Amino acid sequence: MAGPRTTVLLSIPFMILGFLLSRAPFNMTSLPVSSPWADGPMKLIATPQYQTKKTDIFTSGATHMALLHNSILRGYNSIYHQAPNVLDQDKADFVGYCLTWYKFVKSHHDDEEETLFTKVEDLLQDKTVFEETHKEHESFLAGLAEFQRYLSGLKTPGDFSGAELLRIMGTFQKPFEDHFHSEISTLAKLSEHPNAPKEGTPEEANARATFKAWGKSTVTKAGVTDVVPFFLMNLDRTAEDGMWANWPPMPGPIRWMLINVMGAWNSGLWKFTSCDANGQPKELWAYRAAKLKAQAEEAKA
Repeated sequence: MAGPRTTVLLSIPFMILGFLLSRAPFNMTSLPVSSPWADGPMKLIATPQYQTKKTDIFTSGATHMALLHNSILRGYNSIYHQAPNVLDQDKADFVGYCLTWYKFVKSHHDDEEETLFTKVEDLLQDKTVFEETHKEHESFLAGLAEFQRYLSGLKTPGDFSGAELLRIMGTFQKPFEDHFHSEISTLAKLSEHPNAPKEGTPEEANARATFKAWGKSTVTKAGVTDVVPFFLMNLDRTAEDGMWANWPPMPGPIRWMLINVMGAWNSGLWKFTSCDANGQPKELWAYRAAKLKAQAEEAKA
């Protein structure tokens, strides 16, 4: 028969799990989308596979990259719209949300430069295919660094200025948007490269496996308790007629845990996402919070 000490020890994991689930994103209420939402000012990307119905490795790879890029773009847009409207009590969480976006973008950029581009160049035996892409990366890195310095340098969250953050974002918005669209076109066009592996060949199967492995690791290596929930809660599962409702492919329980268990560690951040825990577009929190504040003030008057 278990003694009191054993009972307490056995109960600890359940208490921790219960605490995490109490903070899980699935507990957050959400309202239908209102304008403005996270589909602007940066324009979202139509996936090559949705447009062309092709399934070669480069069309598929460009499509998966577009879906990842769209999560980042929705993240940017959600920051852009909420920065001038965030309430004082939400500023600490909002700064954390913004820094998570930066971490996502910087990790994605570094992983492309260090891993993906090299693998594609080796596959095609061509070191020139990403020359323009490298230049595009350089065009927004200075502004991105200033974004991070400003947020990390705040003495207190209360010092956050939405106007200043928008000023900084304006210094790199156009080259950033241009690159995120251009890179998808560059990848998709590689299907026409003379050294592109033919469909059905062992070379094509190996390349597809390599790109799939990169796709699985590129987000998780950035951070399981911050970047992964950010990524998944800025994926619109209704987009393109719901074609990507189950993307990225993973068992439902794993997706649920990544959002609701891993996401519980930084639960305050996810109220600012463009989609809820089920991948459904939702009203941006800063607008909802402002309405609730106004209603409370009217009730007091």
